[in-house]
Amino acid sequence: MHLLYPSDPYEKSQVDEAYVEELAAVAALGLSHSLFSFEDFESDKFNPKQALPVGADILYRGWMMTPEAYERLFNAVKSERAQLKTGVVEYRRCHYLPEWYSLCTDFTPETIVADSNADFVSLMEGKHWPAFFVKDYVKSLTTSRGSVAQSPDGIADVVSLIEKYRGAVEGGVCIRKFEDLVPETEERYFVMNGRACARDGDVPALVQEIAKRIRSPFYSVDTVLATTGELRLIELGDGQVSDRKKWSPERFAAMLHV
Repeated sequence: MHLLYPSDPYEKSQVDEAYVEELAAVAALGLSHSLFSFEDFESDKFNPKQALPVGADILYRGWMMTPEAYERLFNAVKSERAQLKTGVVEYRRCHYLPEWYSLCTDFTPETIVADSNADFVSLMEGKHWPAFFVKDYVKSLTTSRGSVAQSPDGIADVVSLIEKYRGAVEGGVCIRKFEDLVPETEERYFVMNGRACARDGDVPALVQEIAKRIRSPFYSVDTVLATTGELRLIELGDGQVSDRKKWSPERFAAMLHV
């Protein structure tokens, strides 16, 4: 496996500073890599420094992108006679909540998917939820206002703020039943080639089961404990664009190396 990282915007021979430690750990284990300018890629130019090995499986580690942009990257890598390890359909499966939700409904809060201009009050009629957690297909609102609406009347306000602060609602709106969770218990796992991995200790049975259900080469699984003590799935993400969070660079690199 060969890794592909974004370069520093001003010094294209160096990896972006966000990935310096990770790349050092990866290189120490003998994994090869190339760099590319993400800024040039956004202008439809793809010129990796250190040519991609012909026929190699390429693992991208970089900035989050829409499925459409990822398809452009997939085709750009293919034009270099290499292959991104994760296909376009697989990327979308873990990147967009509605793509994986139906496979994991028993592990995650109940969710209603809607267009950004929907009549949310009518849509939520009969849903006697304690509150409503609102996000688009990828992210929630990270301002101090937060993403929770106390009633259906407030859902549109959260959607408007997502549009304001993120520029657009990606995909559509996901309205999730509010559950009492313990934020400090949030943990990120990764699944690589069907094998669930933990940064420390054992992998919970819930994550092991998700690894059986979700077919994608590399993705992240975020869990958190509810106040009831039940472990809950809060998010999946494509592993290529997922932060390491609490994972050390060395542990993360070791997972890639196996």
